[in-house]
Amino acid sequence: MKNTEPITALRDTNKLEEDLRAADGRLPVSKNGKIRFVIVSPEEYEKLAGKDEGIANKPLIPTIDVSASGDNLGFVRAAAATPFVHLGNPEANAREIIEKVGEAAAKGVHVLALPELCLSGYTLGDGFLDERILQGVLDGVKTILEKTRDLNLLFAFGAPFHVLNRLYNCAFVCYGGKILGIVPKTYVPTYSEFYEGRHFAPAPERLIKLRIFGDEVPFGTGIVFFDQDYPSLKIGVEICEDLWAPSSPSIGLALAGATVMLNLSSSNETVGKASYRRNLVSMASAKEVAAYIYADSGEGESTSDLVFASHNIIAENGKILCETPLFGMKMAVTDLDIALLEAERRRIGTFKEEVGQKTYYVPFKMPISLPKTLCREYPRNPFIPSGELDCERVTAILDIQAAGLSSRLRAIRCKKAVIGLSGGLDSTLALLVTHRAFVNSGLDPKDIMAITLPCFGTSKRTHDNALLLAESLGVSFREINISESVKCHLKDIGYDGDLNVVYENAQARERTQVLMDIANDIGAIMIGTGDLSELCLGWCTYNGDHMSMYGVNASIPKTLVKYLVRGYASLHPKCAPSLLDILDTPISPELLPTDKGGQIAQKTEDKIGPYDLHDFFIYYYLRYRFRPKKLHLIAREAFRGVYDEETIKKWLVVFFKRFLANQFKRNCLPDGAKVGSAAISPRGDLRFPSDADGSLLIKEAESL
Repeated sequence: MKNTEPITALRDTNKLEEDLRAADGRLPVSKNGKIRFVIVSPEEYEKLAGKDEGIANKPLIPTIDVSASGDNLGFVRAAAATPFVHLGNPEANAREIIEKVGEAAAKGVHVLALPELCLSGYTLGDGFLDERILQGVLDGVKTILEKTRDLNLLFAFGAPFHVLNRLYNCAFVCYGGKILGIVPKTYVPTYSEFYEGRHFAPAPERLIKLRIFGDEVPFGTGIVFFDQDYPSLKIGVEICEDLWAPSSPSIGLALAGATVMLNLSSSNETVGKASYRRNLVSMASAKEVAAYIYADSGEGESTSDLVFASHNIIAENGKILCETPLFGMKMAVTDLDIALLEAERRRIGTFKEEVGQKTYYVPFKMPISLPKTLCREYPRNPFIPSGELDCERVTAILDIQAAGLSSRLRAIRCKKAVIGLSGGLDSTLALLVTHRAFVNSGLDPKDIMAITLPCFGTSKRTHDNALLLAESLGVSFREINISESVKCHLKDIGYDGDLNVVYENAQARERTQVLMDIANDIGAIMIGTGDLSELCLGWCTYNGDHMSMYGVNASIPKTLVKYLVRGYASLHPKCAPSLLDILDTPISPELLPTDKGGQIAQKTEDKIGPYDLHDFFIYYYLRYRFRPKKLHLIAREAFRGVYDEETIKKWLVVFFKRFLANQFKRNCLPDGAKVGSAAISPRGDLRFPSDADGSLLIKEAESL
């Protein structure tokens, strides 16, 4: 059976007779003398246009050069802007659009979204039916193309478009003086203050190809625009209400590979709507693992019944990167991280790309270079909430840690715990969590045995803080000096007396042995204290502090340990004196002798580097697998004025060398509940061989 579904062709007037013959005498939609629309059958269309022009005869997926990765490290500058609207004056609106496109280009923007129907105005009402205005819109499109031909950015603006005897609310996607595609709105609202159905038809199901201004242009939904120079940049488009719909077009576009969504909107402002809109944009970007650029209408629209606030928003993978104040008519500009989005999609096994039968890929060629400075922020402390101390977040994290331990205690029918309390940060947090688990489980905190095990490097400060903290929490406390035991052991193995790794590790292993033996003796569980930062850097003694019966800090990095201890001190003033002094104490394993004044001589950060830098590397490497070159760039931006480039490079090299060399320690970690999105359990988040060759990563870090 032949397909008799109509297709539309656009023709210049010099082909009027040919069009009319091919259309079997059917009248054209318009006789304006410039652009004509003729409805023909698929068979007639092929005869009329030639088989080359039939969209069914073109491959839906063009050849994509996957080796064309670009040199931009994944950064694409994006913007959402609101031009002033001259209601019903496409010529004036074209000038406003051209001005915004030029402003964006001057800011180095690569992708720009402008509002819905901004070439005519959204609130034009029955003016949309005026043929002169519709012709003025086409004239305006042509002017925009001519004036933006030499600008290196892709942009989309909204305009009414008349085809197939129907009027459509469309997004015109343009680059290099050409229309790449025209995307009609899928969901046309007809409720409350919206009556678009009075004028506009919903998008047709079938994708067709038109000829406009001498070029073939796809018209319909399901179009993905991709950059041949940087194919990871794939752009999908939807319009306003499409975002509110249960099955948004952008979902299918994301599954078809689109990494950036543009939404051309005219969302009027009412009380509370800005927050709802912000959440919608954020969650759309999260669900689709994409960037979402939302452009809103503003000044110039009719205020007979509605007000528009120019609320422009850009989100990425659930996070709002940039938004403009209501009624400010400002441009939202930020750098998207396409590499981050691709890393997330690779990681999430349930994100399965599906190229549908209605997906049509449109190539363009736009060179994108690495920006000189980034127009976005990477938090200096990504594990810690920004702003003031968030005690609610502190409580939530402590509750997760405590819940894991409480569940383990119930499972093994254990009502006692042993913990080595050094007076340092990690053992302090482990004790706070253990105490919380006992209280939440209805167990007696006195059944927590906090044991301090001083040796060659223990300072009076840490010793006294351990005792003070145990007393303030009401747990049992015991002191066992292991100096003589360690000396005896070193003598037994013929140790030569150098202050080397044997000297240090013997102390750590002796402490672990004593703690586990006491736990066995009293029927308790021995709680581990090591944190995520130490485990990533291998800054722990294998089968020493590396081992325990349950590790409550296994996914807590050092910067977050500090944050939680400070938060606990704020919530529990009784414990504050010891906790605040512990926070002020230099981080140290205390395995080397103290100085002449009895002060800590061995400082961890002098040896392996600052923890704020390492935690930054840990987060972005574990979470997104950023390469060394990119880690160095974003660290340079985040720590500008704190560390210079050479310092960042030095510790980045140290990070990769230590991380790659110490997987054998992480591959046999004890159980411990995951708390954040970056974790290293060998049973879950990090499946990595101990003998992997990391030379590629190390060489790139060293070559920076």
